[in-house]
Amino acid sequence: MDLHQLRCFVAAAEELHFGRAAQQLDMMPAALGRHVRMLEDDLGTRLLTRTTRSVALTEDGAAFLLQAQELLAQADRLAASFRARARDRAATVRIGAIDSAAAGLLPALLHDMREQQPEVAVQLVEDKTIRLLPRLLSGGLDLAFVRPPDRADKRLEFLFLFHETAVVAVSNRHPLADRSSLTIADLADEPLIVPERRSRPHSHDLTMKLFAEAGVRANVVQVADEKQTIVNLVAAELGVAIVPRWTSRMAARGVCYVPLAMSAMNRLPLAAAWTRGTRDPVRTKLIEMLRVKLSSYATEA
Repeated sequence: MDLHQLRCFVAAAEELHFGRAAQQLDMMPAALGRHVRMLEDDLGTRLLTRTTRSVALTEDGAAFLLQAQELLAQADRLAASFRARARDRAATVRIGAIDSAAAGLLPALLHDMREQQPEVAVQLVEDKTIRLLPRLLSGGLDLAFVRPPDRADKRLEFLFLFHETAVVAVSNRHPLADRSSLTIADLADEPLIVPERRSRPHSHDLTMKLFAEAGVRANVVQVADEKQTIVNLVAAELGVAIVPRWTSRMAARGVCYVPLAMSAMNRLPLAAAWTRGTRDPVRTKLIEMLRVKLSSYATEA
C-alpha cells in the first residue's frame, strides 16, 4: 500500500465514477482501476463494487475511506510544512563567526550580499571556533568564519581567507604608547594579558609562540576570555596584550593600539567552513563573493 494507491481509491470513492476520478488525477481510468485493485489485493478485501453502470463502496470501503482521507490529509500537511521550511531555508543563511570576523570581515561581506541578494535573511551567531564547528556538523549553521583547527574534521570543508594583522594594546599612559611600531623584544618583561587557551587557542598560542621564537620570556600576569575584558584590563594598566587589529574598533577609553612587527606566517588565520557534501545555493553565492572580493575584505582585518 502506498500513498498513490490511497489517492486513487479516495478519488474513486468520492466521485463514485472511475472516469471522473481518473481525470481528477490526470491519469487513464484503466490505470486508476489497476491501482485500486492492487490496494484491495494488498488489504485482502474489496473496497469498491463496480459494474458497467455504477460504482459503490463496500462496508469495508466506507470504513477505510475515512481513515484513508485522514492519512492523506496528514501526509499533505507534512509535505506542505517541509516545503515551506525549504522555502524559508532557501531565503535564509545561518552564519557563525568568531568575534574577529564578526567585527572585521562580515560587515563588508553582508553589505555586498544585501545588494546582490536583498531577499535573503541572515541569521548571525557570534561564538568561538570550538563552539561553531560542532554547530556546523549538527546542521545548526550553514557557514562559519573560524580559526582553522590544526586537525580539521574530514566532514568539514575549509576555505582559507587571510591572516589577520595583530597589534599591541597598551594604556595611553604607557611609555610604549607613542611608538609607531613595536617588536616582541620591546615587550620583554612587560606584564602580558593573554586569552584563555581553552577557548581561544590560536590567539593564546600566537602570543606564546612569538615570544618563544624571539627568545624573550613571556611575562603572563593575567588570563582573560573575552576581548572586551582584555582591553579593559589594559585600560586599567594591568598589562599589555597582543590582539587582532579589529579590536581597535572597540570603544575603550585610555587604550591605544600600536602595530606589531611580525611575519605573515605568525599572524592569525581566518577561514570559512561548511559541511562537506551539502548543497546550499545561497551559501554557494556567498562563497563566490568571498573569492572575488577577498582582497578588499582582507583590508578590513
